[in-house]
Amino acid sequence: MALVRCRRDLCGIICLILTYFSVFYADYVVIQYVLIPAYSDSVWCSLHGSVFNLILLLLLACHAKAVFSDPGMVPLPETAMDFSDLRSQSSRMNERGCEGWTVCNRCETYRPPRAHHCRVCERCIRRMDHHCPWINNCVGELNQKYFIQFLFYTGVASLYSMALVVSAWVWQIRNEREGDAEKEAEETPSKHLIVAHYIILLVESVLFGVFVMVIFYDQLVSIVTDETPIEQKKNRLMIKDRASSSSSSSSQLPHPPPHTRKPKLALLREVFGRGSVFCWLLPLHSSPPAVGGITYSALPDYDV
Repeated sequence: MALVRCRRDLCGIICLILTYFSVFYADYVVIQYVLIPAYSDSVWCSLHGSVFNLILLLLLACHAKAVFSDPGMVPLPETAMDFSDLRSQSSRMNERGCEGWTVCNRCETYRPPRAHHCRVCERCIRRMDHHCPWINNCVGELNQKYFIQFLFYTGVASLYSMALVVSAWVWQIRNEREGDAEKEAEETPSKHLIVAHYIILLVESVLFGVFVMVIFYDQLVSIVTDETPIEQKKNRLMIKDRASSSSSSSSQLPHPPPHTRKPKLALLREVFGRGSVFCWLLPLHSSPPAVGGITYSALPDYDV
């Protein structure tokens, strides 16, 4: 399914190519123009190279899991469904505990609570956060963990590469002051080429690092508040409409029932799994959240 979306979404394909190109370019510059010239005669060259490539390996693994994992698509019915008697069934929905189920006019099926339709994927996604072109997939109930891990390792790799570039730059300036410039010029590429790669990598690291850290923070906030960006926007619109309606009429509109807040650790475990916190950093398959159900059928628990 993800491969089909990759073929159809041009923006997603471009973002995927740009992502992998940036990762491999950063690895090339760090190895060829940072570690080898500055640490070739030291054990730090192997150590920094191994750690940096391990981070990039985890980054790519998390990215691949986020790209090709099912974000939580609502299954489609095998046959066409008749929604003409939907209103008459509303009372039976509430009696049997199916509150929150809605009908998607595009998918022509019932969708569970907190599911929303994605225009790019052309499917309803459970607990949809947003459609991310950088993974060419939706961020939903089943792949949000991998998406957050991808953001985390991208930020770590950006900070690590910046630290390595700055340290190598300082090393190069120190050698020039000590009169070793002629000796190093024989063993390393031209100075202008190295400086150009340093600047490009620094700009790339700053842009991607700041970008992913902002999204990483936003993802954590949405988890601990138990509200996706779509739900936050809907709630703000409801509050705005309620305020405008109450100001124009003397009667107060009824307020929606208060949202039950779960403990923050429980909310995090619903996304990252109920295992060790160390496993939260690895792109491993975790057990699905027990709250709210995850094996939805195409129909809610009532007669159609």
